[in-house]
Amino acid sequence: MAKRLIPTFNRVLIEKIVPPSKTTTGILLPEKTSKLNSGKVVAVGPGGRDRDGKVIPVSVKEGETVLLPEYGGTEVKLGDKEYHIYRDEDILGTLHH
Repeated sequence: MAKRLIPTFNRVLIEKIVPPSKTTTGILLPEKTSKLNSGKVVAVGPGGRDRDGKVIPVSVKEGETVLLPEYGGTEVKLGDKEYHIYRDEDILGTLHH
């Protein structure tokens, strides 16, 4: 079993952030809440290449919180955790507090 997955080229490994199903006081929240589809960057590939063979680095870094498209990505299961792999250009942006 792999201990760590390092994506290739311009791909990014994301752990999706699941919104809580109930509040701290125990009130159940409806499934269709207006939460953003976001995730935490776990690992990034070295980057893609342009026509001249120069490496174009990935635009996000490990540890950043990113906004993801509603659909897309490839689901990967490592151990008991689920991750998703997206191409760098599919990530919509980074979220900052």
